Amino acid sequence: MPAAIFIGHRSGDSESMDTQRRYPQVCSCEFFPPHSEDGLQKLLVTSAELDALRPAFRSVTYGAGGSTRERTFVTVTALGGLGIDAAPHLTCVGSTRAGIAEILEEYRVQGVRRIVALRGDVPSGMRDIGDFRYANELIEFIRASTGEHFHLEIAAYPEYHPQSSRPERDLDNFARKVQAGANSAITQYFYNADAYFHFIDEIEARGVDIPVVPGIMPITNFTQLARFSDACGTEIPRWMRRQLEAYGEDRDAIRAFGLDVVTALCERLLAAGAPGLHFYTMNQSGPTLEIASRLGLLQA
Repeated sequence: MPAAIFIGHRSGDSESMDTQRRYPQVCSCEFFPPHSEDGLQKLLVTSAELDALRPAFRSVTYGAGGSTRERTFVTVTALGGLGIDAAPHLTCVGSTRAGIAEILEEYRVQGVRRIVALRGDVPSGMRDIGDFRYANELIEFIRASTGEHFHLEIAAYPEYHPQSSRPERDLDNFARKVQAGANSAITQYFYNADAYFHFIDEIEARGVDIPVVPGIMPITNFTQLARFSDACGTEIPRWMRRQLEAYGEDRDAIRAFGLDVVTALCERLLAAGAPGLHFYTMNQSGPTLEIASRLGLLQA
């Protein structure tokens, strides 16, 4: 990945980000599985357009309670068939050990080497959460079943998990996932860089030493973004929210403002030593490529 000149930095970051600075800065991106064959073909075109970013991998989401299991598998298989390192999400809520073992074997046979291991949301009305209560139990099972075959990504929440009773418990849960065998982490998206820096300080104080890659959500649709953010506990800073609200239905203004804000966020994160960026693409290439271009991250 070509070096870029980044503006802005975190005050006092020279010591607190040393652990993250040791890791190479790489990019990755996330897709959700399409509902149709036509949608899958469009996704493969999007993925090809994102080749200019040279993603280390593309992750593919997995619906609550495994509701998109087959579509996730088809998408991962299609990407893998093109020589792409595809990383399926795997959630454990509502799953049995036998069911997870079957999925792991399917992915092993397909040549998958990276999995994003998550607890997952509990679907409405679900009474039996299955054999796993927490993500660390899923990670322990994967390690016991497959050894070191899979590189395991986990989720991190700089602004804390919306269901966490207190910050300390959320941080302790993260540390347990690492102790169970996780290799690296991807954060929930955020727009407050200080939340990420504080999170890194806190996990390093607990002796946690894995790369934690910031999740980046481009801004193209404020109504959609506000709904997502309210659901997952992400703060849209007041000054951003007020400005986005002021644009009303002016999509071009929202997009231009979003590109400026998110690019500045990425510049600050990378300059302070973050080990890369993970783009939540929403199955679109344009916003991610524009941000990456401004950062000087695209292949010539």
